[in-house]
Amino acid sequence: MSKFPQKPKPEWLRRRFSSKSSVTEVNDLLLDLNLHTVCQEAHCPNQSECFGNHTATFMLLGDHCSRNCTFCAVTHGVSEPPDPEEPKRVAEAVSRLGLKYVVLTSVTRDDLADGGASHFAATIKTIRSFASDILVEVLVPDFQGSAQSLATVLASQPAVLNHNLETVSRLYPAVRPQADYQRSLRLLKEVKRLHPEAATKSGFMVGLGEKQEEVSRLLRDLRKANCDLVSIGQYLRPSQDHHPVVDYIHPELFQAYQQEAEELGFSGVASGPYVRSSYQAEKLYRQARGMD
Repeated sequence: MSKFPQKPKPEWLRRRFSSKSSVTEVNDLLLDLNLHTVCQEAHCPNQSECFGNHTATFMLLGDHCSRNCTFCAVTHGVSEPPDPEEPKRVAEAVSRLGLKYVVLTSVTRDDLADGGASHFAATIKTIRSFASDILVEVLVPDFQGSAQSLATVLASQPAVLNHNLETVSRLYPAVRPQADYQRSLRLLKEVKRLHPEAATKSGFMVGLGEKQEEVSRLLRDLRKANCDLVSIGQYLRPSQDHHPVVDYIHPELFQAYQQEAEELGFSGVASGPYVRSSYQAEKLYRQARGMD
């Protein structure tokens, strides 16, 4: 991990954090309901902004991941069995926050027979029991390629099925050693066969050592898999123990990637240094569907 020296952040990555009282309110609510968010567990730089706007991405199935990707701050290790009461607590949080668009994700749970798919489905069903018109976006793991697990999630009719490629194919052994680039593409493609109405979405990071032509190839691969929405953001190293930042990508190149993705036919593109896969997810979805 020490091949590349730590680089100082450039000016475009310096930002102020929100001091809104709502940040504390959301933190208190999550503590009260014993819920995890990827915002907190993954050290997301947008946490203050999103909490300040009364939004959060709920992370299901505990806070320990069965995989150990070198870019990710989520703790690796053995998780507890799924909590059958968690869907109710998530639904209560959604109700108390007044959300009309909900993003659910989870740690990867290769220890579970269905990878946690039934827990996703139960959570969506419980949220909809509070308000049937709520739109739900799910950011799922690869379920080790299980079409049945994917079908279980899609049967609950999420508005968006998101699965992140995270990086270009060449870097998988170093960045996502337990994942498979082609398997992830197959999962995204399978969504359209099982549930054509759902929007498909993926996201990836830049600054890990990829080349521009590899990013172009990744975007083309996603479109071949019928992916509708894409997010592109700057990788930021969570700690010295994680994969180093090889490059800080200039905003002009992010704009070029956005233009390229739009020309390839993505209906929604979010590309910028602080973009993350669920950042302003509702806005991206509604714009892509012509709802704004």
